[in-house]
Amino acid sequence: MKRVVSVSLGSSKRDHRCEIELHGEHLEIARLGTDGDMAKAISLLQQLDGQVDAFGLGGIDRYLFAGKRRYEIHDARRLVRAVHRTPVVDGSGLKNTLEREAVRFLHQKLGLELKGRKVLLVSAVDRFGMAEALAEAGAELLCGDLIFALGLPIPLRSLRSLRILATFLLPILTRLPFTFLYPTGSRQDQSVPKNTKYFQWADLIAGDYLFIKRNMPDDLTGKIILTNTVTASDLEELRRRNAGLLVTTTPEFSGRSFGTNVMEALIVALSGKDPGAMTADDYRSWVDRLGFKPRVVRLDGLQTMPGA
Repeated sequence: MKRVVSVSLGSSKRDHRCEIELHGEHLEIARLGTDGDMAKAISLLQQLDGQVDAFGLGGIDRYLFAGKRRYEIHDARRLVRAVHRTPVVDGSGLKNTLEREAVRFLHQKLGLELKGRKVLLVSAVDRFGMAEALAEAGAELLCGDLIFALGLPIPLRSLRSLRILATFLLPILTRLPFTFLYPTGSRQDQSVPKNTKYFQWADLIAGDYLFIKRNMPDDLTGKIILTNTVTASDLEELRRRNAGLLVTTTPEFSGRSFGTNVMEALIVALSGKDPGAMTADDYRSWVDRLGFKPRVVRLDGLQTMPGA
């Protein structure tokens, strides 16, 4: 049996463990939250190093992207350096493939016309592939990186402006404690409506679910949510707020959608390849081989759509 473990800086309340069969292999998948405790995360990684087939880093990105340039987050580097035997991934290798495909899925399989549709992408530097795919589809895109990560009420309405800003800011921001940029630990359980005008403006709300959850208004009537890493309680909360449709970029395993870091770790474990040797074509091939498709849920009745 292969074991994949996501060590997360997120809340332990979102922990999950399951066993699945994929590609003729029996796999155990576990998500272990450390409630924002960096030392605990490092200790867990060291304890499990060599005992599992692949690690995913949860609640933190190793890299942020703008165009073809990537910037390494220093806190993530600390976590990676704690591991010497087990492959470590953060999901960024898979995001560029999986999340572009999810945008195409919206149009080709669900019949959603994206041209001219108002889309709020809460953070684009951690989902640049999704941002590019939405822009290429003709969506009216609003990137909320400054709004949701830095608390600055400045919407970015083009990828060009995002790239220019990222060139100046990311070399500095990636050196700061990651908690400055992203909610970790118990902060992931908080939800206070804020920046609601951007949610109200959008037809489709996309990106990191914790940024969405922390800020979303009580009324999401008819909104389409494109995200990942949602639990059963998250699903109920979106239903209570009358969201119309949920699409997660990763499939459901035992009642929840895991993060891309888990999916990437799973593929690396099955492939037996070093993560550094994995290409976009490799990930695309494995996604097709494993039959991974976005999860689609109509929130009015919590019924998965046929064929999804």
